[in-house]
Amino acid sequence: MNDLVRNTVEPVGGFQMKGMIMRYNVFTPRLYNWCKSLGFEPGKIIPSRAFCSDESQGYPIILMTKHFGTFPFNHGRAGGIVATDRHAPHAAHGQDILIIQASHVGYDPQTKAFGTYRRTHTTHGECTANCGKIQNVISWYSNEYKFAQQNILLHNDNGEKTITVDNQLLREDRDDGLFLRLEKFIAADADGQRRLLNILSTAKVFAPSRNLVERIGEAPFNGITPKPIGTRLRSDMFYFNRKFPDLVERAHNLEHSMIGYMPQVVTAPSPALTAAQINTQIEFDRTFRTIVKEQGYKGKKVLFISGLNIDISPESDQLFPLTKFVPWAACVQDRDGFYYTLEQQELMQLLEQQSEDNADQIDLEQAIQMMTEVDEIGVET
Repeated sequence: MNDLVRNTVEPVGGFQMKGMIMRYNVFTPRLYNWCKSLGFEPGKIIPSRAFCSDESQGYPIILMTKHFGTFPFNHGRAGGIVATDRHAPHAAHGQDILIIQASHVGYDPQTKAFGTYRRTHTTHGECTANCGKIQNVISWYSNEYKFAQQNILLHNDNGEKTITVDNQLLREDRDDGLFLRLEKFIAADADGQRRLLNILSTAKVFAPSRNLVERIGEAPFNGITPKPIGTRLRSDMFYFNRKFPDLVERAHNLEHSMIGYMPQVVTAPSPALTAAQINTQIEFDRTFRTIVKEQGYKGKKVLFISGLNIDISPESDQLFPLTKFVPWAACVQDRDGFYYTLEQQELMQLLEQQSEDNADQIDLEQAIQMMTEVDEIGVET
């Protein structure tokens, strides 16, 4: 077993949504025309996608095929993780290189909620989690957070403010769980010892720290009965630890990357959206260095772009979701090895400058019809 402790992590943030969203049928031709403006040669570009395996990602793949004239290489693992060990094989498939990485999240336009998607092929068109991989990872941390919300109690006992903390949350020798930054909650005596007021069967009662009272106010302590801390338990007040088994084919890679950011995720108004945004940011930061170091990409033009796919459930008369793309960042590398990155605002501005018309796009139906009409070629065994 590998012990993974993520007490502190590099901060992430700045992922903007407003004014940054474009439909995939607009994004894809703009991306193609940007590639041409960079000197990519039509017919020699090998696109690659690092998407989740979800069927909702099929429409973007179809559009990539239509505009780039070839089915994209598969660079992705579940959750939108980039399989960086596939760089060298990808490099051998074309002259000019494009890689698109995108985490994805569902969106219900009726409830305006992120994280769900209507599965039209289920018996009754049920809605399920989207992205399911990310939601599955979040669920354990969300349950730990909910337990802590309900088992940290605030009270005023005969004029004295108190905070009652479940015994499990006080144990610091655990391998797994939510760990409180206790100095933010409990007052200390002059010798640094926690001011213990009472011992209960499953919890202990302390005097709250001055910082806690100043932060959340007097009102939560003034109830007739003890009140759960609830949403006042904020992301900087705790962290998570969890032991993972040794990685098998990097199966836990997404959770390994995300655990340090889980306080930010579980306290967010839309945890699925926040998790997808953070995963996109992590993956771009992690992947771009592997690209510029990859020997297989030397002497090639390379464009790596990362963003978020928003899957809007299809209506009854639609085959595919109305997928939208939110760009995050990009890295451009010339054949001589010079590379540079583009941040979100400048990337969006650059894409908006590109034409939505693509004279090189292929007619998929015609291409498929041509293959059905071609003379039979036997395969000798």
